[in-house]
Parts: sequence; structure tokens; C-alpha cells
Amino acid sequence: MMALRQLGFLRLNFRREEIPDEDRRVLALFRNRAELKKAYGELQEEIYRVKDRIKQQEGATQRVQEMLSALEARLGVTETAFPALVFYQLRRLWQTGRELLQHFVAELAGQQEERERRQHLAEHNRRQFAKRQAAEQRLQEAQGLAALQAARLADLERQCARLQRFWHYFKRRALEQSIARTRAATASVDLSVVAARDSVEEIAREPVPAFPGLSLDARRAINIAAIAYAEVLCLRLARTQLVMQAREATRHREATDEYGSRAECEALMRQIEQADGLLRARSNLTQEVKQRSDRLKQIVRYRAAADAAPTAESLAFSEGDALGSGAGGLAAARMPNVLAEDTWDLYSVLFR
Repeated sequence: MMALRQLGFLRLNFRREEIPDEDRRVLALFRNRAELKKAYGELQEEIYRVKDRIKQQEGATQRVQEMLSALEARLGVTETAFPALVFYQLRRLWQTGRELLQHFVAELAGQQEERERRQHLAEHNRRQFAKRQAAEQRLQEAQGLAALQAARLADLERQCARLQRFWHYFKRRALEQSIARTRAATASVDLSVVAARDSVEEIAREPVPAFPGLSLDARRAINIAAIAYAEVLCLRLARTQLVMQAREATRHREATDEYGSRAECEALMRQIEQADGLLRARSNLTQEVKQRSDRLKQIVRYRAAADAAPTAESLAFSEGDALGSGAGGLAAARMPNVLAEDTWDLYSVLFR
């Protein structure tokens, strides 16, 4: 007890002390300072990123300026101006082939998607019709059973109403029990009618499922047609070296002096102009694409069952794909493997 009395000077305060307003303001200032430092750090990082992008853009702009200066210098001299014109016309020829291929694939895809959308909607309507028929059949059966139960209950109630004498007590009691059972059965049948009606209404409210996109067979067919069209474009220029020259031009950023003298360049530019007309020609296009598509369908192979694009190795060169000799005894260009060589940037338009 003495020890406890000696410890009596201890006062334990379990009450929560109130924080003064000045201390609360100091804490708020510290929190605001921390948030401002964090925001400042994020802004600094963003500034560094923007400066880095500006430097990259300045470098790209400088390279473009150098290319333009080099091109101006080439166009200012007759000996180098004509090869530069040939270079950019070859690039444009390649771009023409790519644009024709892109338009062809887009047109095919649009037509096929429209057909498959209509088919998708028709299949949904068929399924809905079958479900609706089954639900309406269940509703009719439930309504018929409910009508029978209602008629039976009404008949029992009429019979019970006629039994009013005291000697009808036991018979009336038996009828009342039958009426109770019939009412319970009628209530159950009414519930089934409500459930069947709700099922019919739910089927009517079901939305049309989203179109899943082109099927695998459609994507494969479009890809084969695109490859066939790329081959047709190559075949139209088979008597020239323009496909190879256009491909080489697209691999360089600046013009080269590979196209010979002014006379040779002018002859090549006339040839490019004629080639552009050949690529854009629509005569017999459908028949040519169909013939090559039929050939491709027999030889293409796919790496996996879900792949839409065939393997490049399966598009082997076959006899008759290019003419044996060109005009003037010149050797015709070999028919390229358009998929392996990505002719006309074919990979960019194929479905995967």
C-alpha cells in the first residue's frame, strides 16, 4: 500500500489532447510542401521528356532539310535531274500498286462483311424464331391448362353452392376440400402462365448479338485474292524490269544515278507512264484475279489452323507465270514471290 501511495503522484491522462490551430496550420503547410515538391518533380520529368522529343524532332527536321538541299542541287544540274525524276517516278509507281491493292482489298472486305452481317442477322432471326415458337407453345399450353383448371374450379364452386341443406354437410365438406386443392393447383398453373409470358417477352427483348467480324474462311479468301491481284500487277509489267527497279527505289531515301543518260532516263520515264496505265487498267481484271486465285487455292499452306495468311514458302514459282522474252528480245522479269518479297507492300493489307 505504501508503494502504491508513493506512486500516487503519477497522473495518467487518457483523454485525447486537442491540437492547437497553429500546429494544425503548420501540418497543413508541410503537407502542401510535400505535394508541391512531388508536382514539381513530375513537371521536371515532363520537361526533360519534351526537350528530348524536341531534340529528336530537330534532328529529323535537319535531315529533311539536308535531303531537300541535296534534291535541289540534283534538280539544278541536267545530268542529275533526270535520274532524280526517274527515281521519284519509280517510287510513285510502287505507291500506285500499293494503293490499287489497298483499294481492292478494302472493296472485297466491305462486300464480304456486308454479306456476313446479313447472314449473321438472318441466323439470329432464325434462332429467335425457333425460341419464340417454343416459348409461345409453352405459353399456349399453360394458358390452356389454366383455363381447364379455372373451369373445373368454377364447376366445383357451383356444385358446392347447390348443397345448402344440412344433410349435405359431408358432401359439401368433401367438395370444399376439392375446391381448396383445385385453387392451389390453379394458382400454380397461373404462376406457370406468368413465367411463360415473361419468357416470351424476354426473348422479344433480346438484342441482336454483335457481329464477330469476318470469318476465317472469308479472311483467307480475301488474302488469296489480294495475293492474286499482286501477281496480276506483276504480270502486267513482266516484260520490263520496273517492278524490281521500283522496289529498289523504295528502299532508298535519296535519288541515285543508276538510270543512265538523259535519253535513257526519258525512255524509262515513258515506260513508267505506260506501266502506270497498265496497272490501272480494269479490263479482264476479274478474270485474271480469279484464274490466279484458283491456282493459289490449290497450293497455299498455313502454319496453323487459325492463320488467315498463307506461308510465303507455299507460293512457289510455277511455269507460265512470266513471259519467256520481252519486246526486242529482252529477257522478261521473273515472276516474284509477292508474299516473300512483300511486293506492293502486300503484308500491310493482308488479314492476320
